[in-house]
Amino acid sequence: QVRLVESGGGLAQAGGSLRLSCAASGRTLSNLVMAWFRQAPGKEREFVGKISRAGSSTYYADSVKGRFTISRDNAKNTLYMRLNSLKPEDTAVYYCAASEYRAPGPTMADFTSWGQGTQVTVSS
Repeated sequence: QVRLVESGGGLAQAGGSLRLSCAASGRTLSNLVMAWFRQAPGKEREFVGKISRAGSSTYYADSVKGRFTISRDNAKNTLYMRLNSLKPEDTAVYYCAASEYRAPGPTMADFTSWGQGTQVTVSS
């Protein structure tokens, strides 16, 4: 099983930007579809976006489309997400996740490995 460790969270002002990273160990990322999820206080964990194994295809939740960008560097075994035009409602713990499936859906059940999360707080 792959081990995932997120970093890059912190405090940002509305309209600002952050870049999250997810470093993998124990297995090469190039064989895994990767995704980001988030969980706000008192809410269920929700899908943010995913990226194909080679990084050629991405898919985003409507709430972040056009503002967040997922990328990956398989040579560095690292996943990234750039968060632009941040809003207070983006405040959440952000988790990276890996899937063994060739075409996982935007659901937690399709992802088998998870990081511990990194906190993103956006002030108004």
